[in-house]
Amino acid sequence: MPILITRIPGNDDIPLPTTVHHGDAGLDLRSRIDATITSGARIAIPTGVRMQIPAGHVGLVCPRSGMAIDRGITVLNAPGIIDPTYTGEVVVLLINHGGLPVSIKRGARIAQLVVVEFTTKLMEVSAIEMSERGERGFGSTGVA
Repeated sequence: MPILITRIPGNDDIPLPTTVHHGDAGLDLRSRIDATITSGARIAIPTGVRMQIPAGHVGLVCPRSGMAIDRGITVLNAPGIIDPTYTGEVVVLLINHGGLPVSIKRGARIAQLVVVEFTTKLMEVSAIEMSERGERGFGSTGVA
């Protein structure tokens, strides 16, 4: 099933979300505003699009690795969740972990959207079979 998408009026100049390379999973989301994010600040950036994610799927708003490594900008609630029942404007929450202010221009690629299938079906059982890892949590697979 396709993702249905529409532009917020007045945003025809901003490209719709697309992948850069054929076969990529991430659709680039773009800013509909000019903004500056000071060091340590967070901001909600509107994208100028509304979409309807197909039933049984979820949109995951993920950081762009280049923005993270080059400027310290990432998605604050990564991944942000777009439920199939939400049809309002897609807004991306960004945070600046870098030491300098970062300017975002209208039309700039600010995040990626990955759409995946999900389930919310739970089945209560009396016991779960232990895996080899078991209850060993954070750091249990080693550092390297």
